[in-house]
Amino acid sequence: MTAVLVVNAGSSSLKLSVVGDDDAVIARRDVDRWDGTADAPELRGFLDQLSDGGPGSSGGPGSSGVSGGPGSPIPVHAIGHRVVHGGSRFTAATLIDDDVLAQVADLTSLAPLHQPRALAGIAATTAAFPGVPNVACFDTAFHATLPPQAATYPLPAAWRNRFGLRKFGFHGLSHGYAARRAGQLLDNHDAEQLRLVTCHLGAGSSLAAVQGGRSVETTMGFTPMDGLVMATRCGSIDPGLIVWLASEDRVSLAELANRLEHGSGLAGLAELPDSSGDIREVMAAAERGASAAALALRVHAHRLVAGIAQMAAAMNGLDALVFTGGVGEHLPEVRAAATAGLGFLGVALDPERNAAARADAEITGPEATTRTLVVTAREDAEIARQAKELLREISAA
Repeated sequence: MTAVLVVNAGSSSLKLSVVGDDDAVIARRDVDRWDGTADAPELRGFLDQLSDGGPGSSGGPGSSGVSGGPGSPIPVHAIGHRVVHGGSRFTAATLIDDDVLAQVADLTSLAPLHQPRALAGIAATTAAFPGVPNVACFDTAFHATLPPQAATYPLPAAWRNRFGLRKFGFHGLSHGYAARRAGQLLDNHDAEQLRLVTCHLGAGSSLAAVQGGRSVETTMGFTPMDGLVMATRCGSIDPGLIVWLASEDRVSLAELANRLEHGSGLAGLAELPDSSGDIREVMAAAERGASAAALALRVHAHRLVAGIAQMAAAMNGLDALVFTGGVGEHLPEVRAAATAGLGFLGVALDPERNAAARADAEITGPEATTRTLVVTAREDAEIARQAKELLREISAA
């Protein structure tokens, strides 16, 4: 058995796992609050445990032993890292070297909450496992297939060329896995023709139109702030509104950036004290009769329905709707609200199946002509797959 150590660095959290054959998770540690440093005790403790490997472990050259039980060492042959922004250069998994590290660091201004943490994870694993290849897997890479008409902003060419302005899209690791897993569940469909809308719904949310396994449209753009209403991010709003707020000293640029990122979305709409924008808090407040929270849920659902329809229009139709991510997987109320307005696309849910869905499941209603699925988010499996494929290609070259 071979395995890949996966380091998924979020804006505040850290997910560590060792993924073996058939996507099996051999070891795992989730850190809800990570300080973003390579020396954090939670990170170093997990890496030390893996590098020690336990009694009798030995991984051989270029690997690090991990004990899968007494006398059963598991060699870790690669380390895969989630990197949120790959810019225009990184459109596939990439072996990490000093040049790659420098270019990832140069993209920090486009993803200031994520890039430094990815770099810290890389520094920690490089020190802990010398000689083991580190692979960067980019959230933007899945959307590199966007056609020009979807990726190009209607801005002056001089700006687009000078600053590299284009739609990048995000959550690509999640969208890519969800699309592949949906194709497996929909085994009576031709994967080359399959038209999917994958809905990654969580604190950060985005949609992707996936046709024949390729992203052809998505809701996030140059940054992860665009698109749907999110926990604290605003999603799509009129750019003229931003210009108006920023002019004549109405709102400082620093406050504007902070509030659009951290104080908008569900948190801004629901008007709850010290709200994190967690949709479960908003739902509970709405049940207690809070009118602002009820409006927040309606705005969230309205934007979600419109976004799904936009994705379907980019493919001239829809074969299946796929929900994934923390909210997409675990809140049947959100799925029901989203699909209630999609009858014109042939979408309808079975209420009992929707309420019971906890893992990979189909929740299609009997009258539907478009199938609806819930897929467990497995960014770790996607990162491990990409890392293994890259190293096989390098070995065969």
